[in-house]
This record gives sequence, structure tokens and C-alpha cells, in this order.
Amino acid sequence: MKMSNMLINTLREVPKEAELPSHQLMLRAGMMKKMASGIYNFMPLGLRVLKKIENIVREEMDNAGAQEFLASAVIPAELWKESGRWDVFGPEMFKLKDRNEREFCLGPTHEEVFTDIARNEINTYKQLPLNLYQIQTKYRDERRPRFGVMRSREFIMKDAYSFDKDNEGLDVAYNKMHEAYENIFDRCGLEYSCVEADSGAMGGAGSAEFMVKSEFGEDEIVFCSSCEYAANMEKAPSTAEISEKEDMKELNKIATPDVRTIDDLVSFFKTTSKKFAKTIIYEADEKVVAVMVRGDREVNEVKVKNAIGGAVDFEMASEAIVRKATNAEIGFAGPIDLKADVLLVDEEVKNMYNFIVGGNDTGYHYENVNYGRDFEGKVGDFRNVIEGDKCPKCGAPLIIARGIEVGHIFKLGTKYSESMGAKFIDEDGEAKPLVMGCYGIGINRTMAAIIEQNYDENGIMWPLSVAPYSVVVIPAVHKDEEQMRIAEDIYNKLRAEGIEVVLDDRKERAGVKFKDADLIGIPVRITVGKKIKDGEVEFKLRNNEDLEVIKIEEVICKVKEVLKK
Repeated sequence: MKMSNMLINTLREVPKEAELPSHQLMLRAGMMKKMASGIYNFMPLGLRVLKKIENIVREEMDNAGAQEFLASAVIPAELWKESGRWDVFGPEMFKLKDRNEREFCLGPTHEEVFTDIARNEINTYKQLPLNLYQIQTKYRDERRPRFGVMRSREFIMKDAYSFDKDNEGLDVAYNKMHEAYENIFDRCGLEYSCVEADSGAMGGAGSAEFMVKSEFGEDEIVFCSSCEYAANMEKAPSTAEISEKEDMKELNKIATPDVRTIDDLVSFFKTTSKKFAKTIIYEADEKVVAVMVRGDREVNEVKVKNAIGGAVDFEMASEAIVRKATNAEIGFAGPIDLKADVLLVDEEVKNMYNFIVGGNDTGYHYENVNYGRDFEGKVGDFRNVIEGDKCPKCGAPLIIARGIEVGHIFKLGTKYSESMGAKFIDEDGEAKPLVMGCYGIGINRTMAAIIEQNYDENGIMWPLSVAPYSVVVIPAVHKDEEQMRIAEDIYNKLRAEGIEVVLDDRKERAGVKFKDADLIGIPVRITVGKKIKDGEVEFKLRNNEDLEVIKIEEVICKVKEVLKK
């Protein structure tokens, strides 16, 4: 392709709304253009990258024995109501009605659709195992779209669903997908980790995420400093710290005027934050849920939602709700005489002695509080892991890093097949529910994650496997007929070899062409300039600062050598 015929509009300035390097560079390199908040058009260069990622995914999914098909993005509400998720998935679902007032949604995910296909097409164990996948656009009405394609309102996803007759078969399918995902992300040139994850709205018995380490990632990943344990912060448990045992002291109510925060309390009581238990109040589907954690801890809201059986609407309680539950202003909530529908108590709080809590009375706190004597609740792990906590597997200190989720695999089990009646006849003639797995990869996210790990101050540095073009040929002076002739000859010879090459034949200065080539991230650059009088051209790799001068007749072999690596 000649750049004079291409739709390319690169930017020198960083767009104001772009925060992440991937977002900035995808806009600056003309990979995509914003149409509305969280909605982007992919331009020709960006689409070439997306298609290459999709093709890698297709090849590995096909190699793993999965079959591709394409479901509708418009899904009847009846399917979601059968599974029980129509009112559970939340406000992120785009809902609509047709002219006959029949309800539909724009698919945010496709468990129901695949299950419906399975129940209509699979009759007997002889048709199992089966794995179907598609690559399709999903739609979610994100409350706050941000970070470009990291959290957008529409995104391209590969989603696959396996169907087996038992859990042993599911394990086989799950492991095949795990291996296929490793192959996919290896081929995309990503450094990644597979971590334990929360199954969230998808449900199921177990799941794992493929996370790409990035300081700009939305997710926090917990790693062990010694063993191979890793988990998403939402999922990660840690070994609870056991307080030193004390004899219970007499409960006292202490006046604490204008003392609301943990820091204020530490100063007032002249102790440490580990001597306090804070009570955080939430609204969950019109219920008041209170959660207690140690003063130096933060509430893990995913663990809380899982403990109450999931919630469509879940948010911090309003000031009015807090007042009603505590009879006090914000900052004085505690468990004693609390008016809440549910009280969740972190296991560390249960094991504390003579600690301090809010008094449910403005300007007062209780000291010498003890679980069991002064209050009770549902005990569990409701805290976020912090760096230095002990690994649940080996006891070594945990480390926290940021990451980007690019893939997620679930063991769904029979969650959807039972609710939707997707059954098969087994060897004994009995009808049993299909055992399912679910496997997703964010194609756009993978593209952004590759950039997050492969860029410099000049632009993107695509791995060869996904670069929009492998080679750019640049004649330094457009008006120089000999330079243009040799550049076009090299270009044509590379094309004849099946190499993806672009000729920058634009009427621009060489510096502009070099900057665009680096910004776009084309892996190999061949510059045809003054050295042609000696029969030479410049050869440079995007990920290497050094350039090499080679003979014109060596160019094709040199390029082929580089592309084979």
C-alpha cells in the first residue's frame, strides 16, 4: 500500500481526554477516532491490528478443537429472564423494545444465547464434548467510560463456551483453553500472569484471569514473593492477623467530640489503627448492609457482594440512610445497637480484643468492645489484601502490582444449563444438565495492552505478529526521481515476496515520515536517500536505536531474515 492513498491522520499533540499511553497513542497514531464517550471508530491502521489479533485467536481456538460461529448481538429478554439475570446484570445492560413492545438487550455477554443453542442442538452424550466460540462486538453502558478501549461502551470479544457431560470433561476443556490462551498471548508478544479471579456476574465454581502487568492497569494483582500464587485483588484472600489475647475489659462509652476519622481516633486514644474497627454502611437492593474491618484495612466490595448473594444496586449509603441506621452523623457508626439488615464482620475483627468502635451517637465512641459479648454478625473475609500480608499458600509476604485483564476463563458448571433446561441423555438414558465452561478474550483490550508494554517517547513499537505493516520504505526526497524509483522497486519486490509493506510516497519532509513511521510503530524501516549513489540504503528496526547501512541488493534477504525471527 502507498501512503499517498491511505487514510492516515496522525497527531503531534496528546489529546486532553487520553490518560493511558495506549489511549494516547491509539489516537495519535490514527488507529481509532472517538465518536462519543466510550465509543470509537477503528480506522484502517487500527483495524489491521485488530484483525491480526483476531486471526491469532482464531488459529489457536481452532487448534484447540473449538468451532467458530456468530450469534446475534440483539438478544430477547426471555433468555435472560430464564437464567435469572435480566434484573441482576445491572444498569450496564443496554435494554430496548421493538415496535411490538417486546424487550431485548444489546448483548453484554452471551451465556444465555449459547445455552439456548446447546439445549436445542445437543441431545445425547455422543455429541459431547463441544466447544463453540465467536468474535463479536459486546455492549455495556459503562457508568464512567475511560482509558480508551480499556473501559468502553462497546468492545470486541472472543467468547467461547464448552459443553461436557461431567466435571472431569470440564476440567479437560478448561485446561485446553488455558493452554490456548497462553499460546495466544505469547504470540501477541505479551508478558502476562494467570491469576485466581472472582467469577462475578458470570457465576460458576472457579475462574482465572490473564493479566498483563502495567503501572496504568485498572486492576490490582496480588503476587506471592516466594511461590507462584497470584490472584486478582477482588478474589485474593490473605492469612488473618491474630491479635494477642487479652482479658475482656468493661465496655465504656467515651465522648469524642469532632473525632471522626481513624487518624483522629489514633491521636485521641493514643494508640494504633489496629485497635479500631470501622463500620462502613452500604445500600444493596434497598437493604442496609454494614461491614466491619480493622481500622487499617479497606473493605473489599466484591467479597461483600458475594457474601450477600450478589446485588444489582450496590453503593455507599447516603447520609440519610447512615443517620437512620446509627442515629448519628457520619463518622460515628458502630455495631452496637446498629439498625442494619445485615452486619458483616471481618474475621480479623472477630479475633480482636478490647477494641474501639463508633458509638452510634454523634460525638461518642465505645472502647473495650469484644465480638460475641457486645455484638454479633456474619463473620468472613471482607477485607482487601495489603502488601506484606501472608500468602494463603506458603505464608511468604504478598506483593501488589497493577495489571490489565485481557482474558478470563470460567468453570460455569451447571449454573445456566439447569436454569434454562439445557440437558442431554447420558449413557444410562438419564437426562442430565450440560456442564459448561466460558472463556473470554478482549480483542480491543489486548491491542491496548500490547501498546502499554511496547512503546517509547516516539510512539508504538508493535511486535511483528500484530503490526499493521511489517516494513515501511521511505524515499528521503520525494522530488529525487532516482530515490523514488529505487524505493518503489524495493517496495514492489517486498510485495512480491508476500511481505506487508507500505511505501511512504507522500510529499512530506523525511523528518515527518520518520516521525509517523515511529509513531505508528512499523517494525522495519528502509530509508532510500543519498547513499544510493554507493548502492546502499539505511536499514533500521523500530525497537533498536542503531541503524545499519546495507547494499540495495541485500534488502529483501535482510527483511526476510528479520521477519523469520
